[in-house]
Amino acid sequence: MNKTIYFLFFLAITISCKNKGIVNEDPIPEHDSFTISSKIVNENRVINIWTPPNYKASTDRFNVLYMPDGGIKEDFPHIANTLNTLLADKKIPPYILVGIENTERGRDLTGFSEVEDDKQYCPLTDGAKNFRAFIVEELIPEINKKYRTKNRKGILGESLAGLFVMETFLTKPETFDFYIAMDPSLWWNNNYLTQNADSLLSKFPDKTLKLWFAGSDTEDISKFTKSLNDTLKNNAPQKLTWKYSDEPKEKHHTIFRATKEKAFIWSLHE
Repeated sequence: MNKTIYFLFFLAITISCKNKGIVNEDPIPEHDSFTISSKIVNENRVINIWTPPNYKASTDRFNVLYMPDGGIKEDFPHIANTLNTLLADKKIPPYILVGIENTERGRDLTGFSEVEDDKQYCPLTDGAKNFRAFIVEELIPEINKKYRTKNRKGILGESLAGLFVMETFLTKPETFDFYIAMDPSLWWNNNYLTQNADSLLSKFPDKTLKLWFAGSDTEDISKFTKSLNDTLKNNAPQKLTWKYSDEPKEKHHTIFRATKEKAFIWSLHE
């Protein structure tokens, strides 16, 4: 599937660079919301927070899972509901979920690109640099101030958000303790991240990290997730624990829901 056909398909399922559309309706769980005025991205951002059922009745502190595409009309409800179910089944430890609602999705989730053709899909502005700084310098401190948090934190994303997760993992690995990416759009900027993975991995910090990523049957994605898997087999940093889930029976629009449970069960345990 070439890139143009892939994006026609991408748009057909209502997921665009600007906004992530609703694929399925999910019950909206009880949650908190607040707006943070960001100086870094120069706009107000809506943040949604789900806390585990025992949060209010305890004085415990909790690890945190951050997610782009975290609006109420995006992926926040189904991820919060999934965490709640897995927690009730004693398959994962309790986590706080922090969802970041989109404004300009393509701007925030893509890094710099030298490929002129890429601008027909998303801006070539390296907006991911500012979005990452917003998360690290403004959002995380605010969450730590408002909620009882522990030190361990991770990030979850699919498609363009998966690209953001993988770019953060490979270029700023110290940002989070674990990373989860479904069908990351690694074709961006002439698949820069996979082309340079060996060099980027060689600069990793002396820190224990986890990575879980998955690829569907979408050729313009799976060939790069498989390439990164091969690179990790040969050159994974010593303190990195990683798992690749090859999902040839899944489509780009099904892989998130098809793999989320096993991703969480593997990733959320320390």
